[in-house]
Amino acid sequence: MKLKTFFVSTNGPGLYEVTNQIVQWVEGDGLLTLLVKHTSASLLIQENADPEVKFDFIQFLERLVPHSSSPDMSYLTHTYEGPDDMPAHIKSGLMPTTLSIPVENGQMTLGTWQGIYLVEHRLSPRRREIVASLLLA
Repeated sequence: MKLKTFFVSTNGPGLYEVTNQIVQWVEGDGLLTLLVKHTSASLLIQENADPEVKFDFIQFLERLVPHSSSPDMSYLTHTYEGPDDMPAHIKSGLMPTTLSIPVENGQMTLGTWQGIYLVEHRLSPRRREIVASLLLA
């Protein structure tokens, strides 16, 4: 087994592509597992060709789970870390925080337009950790 931690600097809500960092690290044949070590961020495999997809995805999440300052979210009690905190935990709970990707001949078996993203749910800049585990066959 091979382990590595990747760090991603974020600057507010968005999809931050990490595919290239991981591509350079994988090797051989096996199973790659990724874990984001935070309760207010997620991982996602999504289209990486058209930047509008990233924008629309974040806009959808914001409409699905608005900030706690929204009247629709007045029932939330975990609000002392800011209006984006509990909504970020909810989004993280609805989305994957781990991914498993087969690796063959040193290449992740992603589709043509697929990339790996860290999804940031908080408003302020963060430094996020992703742990990668490659179980070689």
